[in-house]
Amino acid sequence: MNEISGTEVFKEGQAFELASETSEAAFTVDLEGFEGAIDVLLALARDHKLDITQMSMSALADQYLAFVSEARRSNLELAADYLVMAAWLAYMKSRLLLPDIGADDEPSGEELANALAFQLKRLQAMKEAGECLRKRSQLGTDFFWRGDPEIFRRTYNMVYDASLFDLLKAYGSLQYRKGSASALRIEPFEIYTVEDALVRLRRMVRVVPE
Repeated sequence: MNEISGTEVFKEGQAFELASETSEAAFTVDLEGFEGAIDVLLALARDHKLDITQMSMSALADQYLAFVSEARRSNLELAADYLVMAAWLAYMKSRLLLPDIGADDEPSGEELANALAFQLKRLQAMKEAGECLRKRSQLGTDFFWRGDPEIFRRTYNMVYDASLFDLLKAYGSLQYRKGSASALRIEPFEIYTVEDALVRLRRMVRVVPE
């Protein structure tokens, strides 16, 4: 089992550092750049400077469990996936240490270790591919499509070239339109009282019932 107390676990970027027990800061952690527990495992694997598929998964599990133990001892809150990974690694290590009992419903320790190594190798490949993509020239920043239309800002300056005659003609036309237009006028109608209305009705129909 590899001892990690008092040593720097991640050399690349100094993402994680375990201080010695005599130091004032017992544990310092910076999770920038790590998106989950599997990233921590990959960084631990890189620290071995070995091929992921050739390194000891049991030693990797020991280092990760020690990392979780130190973090919890320092009263740091860990995400649930870190604790789940710790439990899974502990289970995998127990399967590696215990003899194979021939159970068909559960994978063997070597199968679990190979599956973990495959996941780490795939994650490493994705990170390398992403890094290659980030280093490539970006469209619209480093290079541009040929034939893109150029965008110009248009500025309009108003120029008045009307003469005094044109201004007088326009004013006269406006005054003529105002004079020719007539407003609608409704002639007021005569208003009758009740008595006058009865007299008028008698004249029109001759007979008005009382």
